[in-house]
Amino acid sequence: MRKKIPEKSRQAEIAFRKHDHRRCQRQLLSAATRVCAERKLRLTSRQLQVLEILLASHHPVGAYDILAELNRSAGHDQIAPPIVYRALEFLMTEGLIHRIESRNAFISCVHPGHCCGARFLICRDCDQVAELEGRDRGLLAAADSLGFAVDHSMVEITGICAECQKHAE
Repeated sequence: MRKKIPEKSRQAEIAFRKHDHRRCQRQLLSAATRVCAERKLRLTSRQLQVLEILLASHHPVGAYDILAELNRSAGHDQIAPPIVYRALEFLMTEGLIHRIESRNAFISCVHPGHCCGARFLICRDCDQVAELEGRDRGLLAAADSLGFAVDHSMVEITGICAECQKHAE
């Protein structure tokens, strides 16, 4: 009998388990467009293209890799780096993507629109990333007890996913 996985953990396991990634992409894209509509924000075609590139996998993607992908699809019209950075800035501000600081790269958010702190599990072998929902309450409580006002929280935990562990044996 398979052990029941708590709902919060279910989202994190998606990146590290076989799943219908096309369905995953559609759901996250739909959620992201819904967030923008609810906030009365216009998701430009360029922002949408950047988001779709990030939704293509559970791997972090660097800004210049995004730029290269956009330029491949743009043909002869070359896109300048500031255009990509503006799109990334918008998507981050609205909680649609995250910056994986240790990789200097970006990944789509599995909880579009949530602007609270993020926690990530990063496989150092396959480079896949799983996002955990919520914030580290213990750490935030400790900061609060010291009178420290947290405005940004990012936790990155590096290790080896179960699939990579199997291949290492």
